[in-house]
Amino acid sequence: MSQFSASEVERHIGQFLAARVNDDVPVDRDLFASGLVSSMFAMELVVFLEQAFALEILGEDLKRDNFRTIRSMTDLVLRLQPAETHAEA
Repeated sequence: MSQFSASEVERHIGQFLAARVNDDVPVDRDLFASGLVSSMFAMELVVFLEQAFALEILGEDLKRDNFRTIRSMTDLVLRLQPAETHAEA
């Protein structure tokens, strides 16, 4: 698997959110303060990010601030994605 660029991650998260809320979401909109995201939907975001970007989000990374905006989720994905991938034997 290749690494994702910031623009790819932002676009993919933005498309997911737009489909769920039936509106385009600016990358810096606070999803919780604006009411677009509930606590239940935040868990869906965790699952989406883990599946879409082959990540595991655990412990300290599960704090709300990491899911507040598309930009903060993008930063989280970029930080957690593997530095490199190795072919399995």
